[in-house]
Amino acid sequence: MAAAGRAENLIRKHGSPQQTTFLELFFDLAFIFVIQRITLRITERLSWPGVAHGWHAVPAAGKTLLLLMPLTCVWTLAAWTTAKYDPRRLPVQAVIITTMFGVLIMPAGLPTAFRDGGLAFAVPYVVIQTGRAAVLMIILRGHELQRTAGRELVWFTLSGILWIAGALTHGGTRVTLWICGAATDYLAARLGWPAPRHGSLRVTAWAVAGGHLADRYRQFLLIALGESVVALALEYTMGLYDVESTAAFVIGFATTVLLWRIYFYRAGQILADAIAASKNPEHLGRVAALAHWIMILGIIITAIGHELVIPNPVGHTMPAWVAVILGGAALYVAGRAHLEYVVFARVSRPRVVGVVILILAAPLMLSLPPVLVSLTAALVLAGIAAADVARARGRPLEAPSPSR
Repeated sequence: MAAAGRAENLIRKHGSPQQTTFLELFFDLAFIFVIQRITLRITERLSWPGVAHGWHAVPAAGKTLLLLMPLTCVWTLAAWTTAKYDPRRLPVQAVIITTMFGVLIMPAGLPTAFRDGGLAFAVPYVVIQTGRAAVLMIILRGHELQRTAGRELVWFTLSGILWIAGALTHGGTRVTLWICGAATDYLAARLGWPAPRHGSLRVTAWAVAGGHLADRYRQFLLIALGESVVALALEYTMGLYDVESTAAFVIGFATTVLLWRIYFYRAGQILADAIAASKNPEHLGRVAALAHWIMILGIIITAIGHELVIPNPVGHTMPAWVAVILGGAALYVAGRAHLEYVVFARVSRPRVVGVVILILAAPLMLSLPPVLVSLTAALVLAGIAAADVARARGRPLEAPSPSR
């Protein structure tokens, strides 16, 4: 009974403070380094003429996305941990700090993850996931949530076998095993870590702390935007001060500001209110989380495009560069439209039109210099932001109206 009482003190209570703690902000800031490493990896690959000119960019992008999936899984489960358990408690803080340490180790294997660095990437990931679940099993002894931690441990052990086995192989076998490992992690979490004859255990983090999780996703998206600004400044201050590079830098900065403005126009501001008003906050929260990850991926890809354009503003535009510059913006707008549907149960026409324009304009961009391709994406985003301003003028602030 004493163990159960101690475990109960670790559980976040209804009505507890929803604001993000300094520990969680500290954890999120560690991911700046992770995002930088991922951005650097893609930028280096797309700088190779043989990759940027042809279909070689597709497998390169796919492999990078595969490396991003376990990192997003780590962040998501860390966010759920501080949503389900009180981050002011020392055992919970220890779990988060240990996870952060592992996250900082994982990027060491990113550049050579599909060559000699497979174990350097896979082992920290498996240790993070299984270690967190094992520790939670211990500190939750006697509480019903111990079963959830136990099931997580089983599933992450199974997927861990796939990750480690993939790291010990090479080529297509490694890619296949890692895809299976990532799919196992995501499906197990989505299904509630099911067990034979015992069904699944649904995670209620969004129902208990929807406002807290909404704040976490909003904060992480801001960190991604901040990292893209830092990357822009670093690329420009390498000594590229000619007119063309300066124009590319200005366009990149304006694009980042537009991404921020488009996100925070109402839906990004009142997500927590929409979750509170929903009859099914768990479902709404999961959909909102997906929308945020789509936007974050769009931010990363957009930042990569600017890092390519600033040192090469004029000249021939390679197909992969067009896909990155316009595709990042389109992906971001699509994610933001998805979030708008979550909050208001509708999608405004300018977002749909913007995505269509970005897609249809892609073939025409091959004849333009990179800086003008970047300007095209910025103008489409500016049109969406302007439409938001025009829509809001003279009207009261719109309240959330989630469909579920």
